[in-house]
Amino acid sequence: MEQDSVIHIDQLSKVYTVNEREAGLVAAMRSLVKRKTRAVQAVDSISFSVNEGEIVGFLGPNGAGKTTTLKMLSGLLHPTAGSATVLGFRPWERNRDYLRRMTLVMGQRNQLLWDIPVIDTFELNRAVYRIPEPQFRLGVDELTDLLDLEPLLQKPTRNLSLGERMKCEIAAALLHRPSVLFLDEPTIGLDVTMQRRIRQFITDYNMRTGATVLLTSHYMADVEALCKRVIVIHHGKLLYDGELTGLADRFAPFKTVEVELHNGAGGQPLAQYGELMAHSEGRVTLRIPKAETASVTGRLLAELEVSDLTVQDPPIEDVIEHVFSQSPTPLDNSDSQRPPSE
Repeated sequence: MEQDSVIHIDQLSKVYTVNEREAGLVAAMRSLVKRKTRAVQAVDSISFSVNEGEIVGFLGPNGAGKTTTLKMLSGLLHPTAGSATVLGFRPWERNRDYLRRMTLVMGQRNQLLWDIPVIDTFELNRAVYRIPEPQFRLGVDELTDLLDLEPLLQKPTRNLSLGERMKCEIAAALLHRPSVLFLDEPTIGLDVTMQRRIRQFITDYNMRTGATVLLTSHYMADVEALCKRVIVIHHGKLLYDGELTGLADRFAPFKTVEVELHNGAGGQPLAQYGELMAHSEGRVTLRIPKAETASVTGRLLAELEVSDLTVQDPPIEDVIEHVFSQSPTPLDNSDSQRPPSE
């Protein structure tokens, strides 16, 4: 069955005007009379759509334009050019009906009031979003159970650890049951156990409500656990929009070959077959150019006493690192229009 796009972006751009001046008193005085500025292209004509119920990873290095895009989609910024709709609304018009149906969680920003108990911030959000009392109580009970918030509700925010605060931040953002979630680094700075709990909660919320999620994260464990589809941007340009599993096919110029040898390496110079990544107790890991995979594996099998051989795509972290280290080649926007899921 064809689905309507919940999020639709068409040639969206954002340019910031940044003040510049040289160091020193003279330059400071000169800037009072004539200020020098330059334009910074934060987002450069990107286009994509996200269907109802999808959890999509939105990836890019620092400064790629991810947070700027989320701020435009949540109504905090006006675009310089292009258009976008979320749930049929233009976000920067800040329609009340739209604001009641979306939320933005930023792992590096604090929405909880610092000096009052967490439950009081929840009560404030109830008033802001005009949540009916029965729905509010039910929501608090569900979120308290899912995120284990009971010991935290009566504590002032300033007394919470980072992990505790992040759980409460997410709960506060979901009390009004939004159908679109923009999550900007929701697990940043958390320990591995807490990251896992937050990921499981996002999965559960998506399954329970059918919410659409656009997620940024520098932790690839978040992306691999939550997202089948990823969108990659670099220097504000769209580089990739497709299945996470297809990222290596598109961008990785190499394969990883693991070889298990009889009686160790047998003295063979293994570097002749490829870049030696690891070698211990008869198990060798090589990095081989993708185009040479078939010929190199053939040589390995013919020339060495191989008991097992596995060819794999490189880890997603390595692929992403390779993508970000290259000069960006923008994806043709006509290619980025993915057909609706069926």
